[in-house]
Amino acid sequence: MSQRVLRGMERQNRVLLLKLGIVAVVMFSFGFLLVPFYDQICKATGLRDIDTSDHVRNTQVDATRMVRVELDANVNKLPWQFHPLTAVVNVHPGEITQVVYEVVNTTDRPMTGQAVPSYGPQRAGEYFKKLDCFCFSKQSFAPHESRKMPVVFVIDPKLPRDIVSIALSYTFFAVEGNKS
Repeated sequence: MSQRVLRGMERQNRVLLLKLGIVAVVMFSFGFLLVPFYDQICKATGLRDIDTSDHVRNTQVDATRMVRVELDANVNKLPWQFHPLTAVVNVHPGEITQVVYEVVNTTDRPMTGQAVPSYGPQRAGEYFKKLDCFCFSKQSFAPHESRKMPVVFVIDPKLPRDIVSIALSYTFFAVEGNKS
């Protein structure tokens, strides 16, 4: 091969190496910036705020209307029994209310789970303020342990009047580290 051809190939190799270097830097930067970007998305949407209580300012009880709160409980891949002690409560917006759920670990081994709330209709979630909840942290249970766990909440009086019923559903998910 001639010198000219070899120089041309060397130049092409340097250009390719430069392009691959740029791609590697861009990929690293994207991966590095993804964490703060994800945090900002979660702050904007409130997706990761399940582990903190809501802040409630002094609210006036709206005695002119009642909201029906339907309670539901589910487990996902956990051999637990989980249910609310009361299926339905009627509350005035602004009134502090406590409901209780019961969980039983039906296995012969200790297990840990995390409860995740969901609301129906979905827009009611922004008016449903939890002051105390077992969903704020992981729950560990000894073999055959039974526990009653409260949820203290208030429904913001700013709840739109067309919402007369709210479904509060908790699903317990297994936490990594549970042995089968």
